[in-house]
Amino acid sequence: MLNPFETASVTFATPLAMLVACHDRVRHYAALTRTLVTHLEQHGADAAAIAGAQSILRYFDVAAPLHHQDEDEDLFAAMLPLADPTLRAHIEAIMAEHDTLGALWQEVRQALLAVVAGDDNQLTHALAARFAQLYPAHALREEEDIYPYAKVLLDEATLAELGRRMAARRGQR
Repeated sequence: MLNPFETASVTFATPLAMLVACHDRVRHYAALTRTLVTHLEQHGADAAAIAGAQSILRYFDVAAPLHHQDEDEDLFAAMLPLADPTLRAHIEAIMAEHDTLGALWQEVRQALLAVVAGDDNQLTHALAARFAQLYPAHALREEEDIYPYAKVLLDEATLAELGRRMAARRGQR
């Protein structure tokens, strides 16, 4: 099983790189929802479908909420007082999207729980496509419109504290 907190080359000592690594997993698991729909059409809610649904559930139930906390409570909170109006608007829009994505996740979550229970009709192409499009697009906006400014606005001590808080949030030191 893939540990959603573990990466081969990135640690909490490099918190911005860790956030991007989390986005890579978001992209992976969001895309897996589309693959799962196709699998369900061909094979129904078999053992492979159930395992796939469970892996998506694990990631988005555990790691994704922690990632949003990393951003909202730590990274964005540190950046907002230093941000110009344009960057502030980007950050505020992204934070609002976290709520929208959270609601979408709950819809996808219910469909995935149905798969785990043997129901292959709840996860639709439309729902999987929307999820697989919106979550990665959100991550890309963060990477392009916000993260580069963190390197400019935040000093090494602040970034190091961000990494420590991220690790602590996950029960690591």
